[in-house]
Amino acid sequence: MNVNLYGCDGKWLMVDLGLTFANNEYPGVDLVLPDLEFIEARRKDLVGIVLTHGHEDHIGAIPYLAADLGVPLYANPFTATLIRGKLDEEGLSKEVKVNVVKPGQKLQLGPFGIELVRLAHSIPDMDACLIETPYGRVFHTGDWKLDDDQVLGKSATETEMRAIGDKGILALVCDSTNAFNAEASGTEGSVRDGLMKAVGAAEGRVIVTSFASNAARLATLGQVAKANGRTLTVAGRSLDRIVNAARQNGYLKDFPETVDFDTAMRLPGNKSLVIATGGQGEDRAALARIAFDQHQIKVTDGDTVIFSSKQIPGNEVAIGRIQNALARKNVIMVTEKQAHVHVSGHPGRPELAKMYEWIRPEMLIPVHGERRHMAEQARFGLSQGVPRALIQSNGDVVRLAPKGPSITGKERTGRLVLDGDVILPADGATIGERRRLSQYGVISVAVAVDRSWQLVGSPQVRIQGVPVEEDRDDFLSEARDEAAAAIGKERNEDKLREKIRLAVRRVATDWTGKKPIVEVMVLQA
Repeated sequence: MNVNLYGCDGKWLMVDLGLTFANNEYPGVDLVLPDLEFIEARRKDLVGIVLTHGHEDHIGAIPYLAADLGVPLYANPFTATLIRGKLDEEGLSKEVKVNVVKPGQKLQLGPFGIELVRLAHSIPDMDACLIETPYGRVFHTGDWKLDDDQVLGKSATETEMRAIGDKGILALVCDSTNAFNAEASGTEGSVRDGLMKAVGAAEGRVIVTSFASNAARLATLGQVAKANGRTLTVAGRSLDRIVNAARQNGYLKDFPETVDFDTAMRLPGNKSLVIATGGQGEDRAALARIAFDQHQIKVTDGDTVIFSSKQIPGNEVAIGRIQNALARKNVIMVTEKQAHVHVSGHPGRPELAKMYEWIRPEMLIPVHGERRHMAEQARFGLSQGVPRALIQSNGDVVRLAPKGPSITGKERTGRLVLDGDVILPADGATIGERRRLSQYGVISVAVAVDRSWQLVGSPQVRIQGVPVEEDRDDFLSEARDEAAAAIGKERNEDKLREKIRLAVRRVATDWTGKKPIVEVMVLQA
């Protein structure tokens, strides 16, 4: 969930505006957004937003937050295509201006001179951001790797990168994701041979799951399908979007025509290859629905599923659930641990060392990854001769010049959640209440009293999520009795409501050891 702010002479430049996906910490929520409180209070000084590439953690929050900031966006053609698609879906195309930055084009946004520098990554057209200021130049890498066999697109050459370094770089703000990896990430082209072998060895239907945004992998799979005499089917809306965006920008020209699900299922299994979303275990993605027989594409004994992606930490349980479902069908599974079917889009140590050598920064500011990754890159950079390094945390105000780097302050950062169509604080009352509901359950009590505050009829008690199961009727009976007994001679409605709440919760605690939420409604007849 990337948002970076660069400040100079009272003006601010934003680089990227991404989101992340919710976990069980946020019940009922799918998307988590950054809280932009700091820059929203300074929006009159924000000169623009530059986007490095089209991954969700870099552009995903744009439809929800960019309109309120009221500044133009700047992105390369492929990334701009993806952004415009998102804005169209939300009906915001006229409210947010997206400027396309072409190769070699330079921008001047307030005190910031901007030049985009093409680097390789697992999505087409990833651009580092070279930021020129009166106080020095910053090279913000975005997500990157070195790849001399990219399959799609071209990156800046070593000569071009050294030329950037020759002009002097104050700070290298650099991707730390694979800082512990002793080996280089590997080329996208090298995956072709591994996939060719894996698909060639398969006797039945083949399903390949990969990150939908990896258009180069899609191009490779198109070649693999052709070479093995298999038709190609695409399963997943995000894949459709990427294919369309890539074609609009001159990529995937040789991608074979795809066949629909029904046609694929009528073909012999050994004549079909399906590219499916869901390699990270997403419940509603195509692979999960295939694994649990909720999709038109079916797999059976002897079919093969190839996981052409890395297992992202935190997704192990979700991925394992799908793999277990596939194993019950006697499906053959191939992962990156068994065959060369995936390479990372982030730099290992050899690539980091080359970047330091080419750029020759005065200081290194690691970003991306967790704290341990950034700390490791700082250590590695210093060992490779970078003069200075600083490890930052969310909210740190980092002075780069003059006399940097140093942390000079701390600003509040936080998270927002998209709950249905409403944006809320991630640590606010709504999510807090929902967590308590999910942990403890809820009891609703309604009592009717007459004008003299005497009970009318029997209290009504309803429960949700309270673990009484077989003893439900006995529990409800005791809860009703205690609610009635709590009324006594109380004549103040608020005090009466609280006495009933405590009495019913005591019953629940005695029966279950838990303290559910108890809501009480008093009706006066």
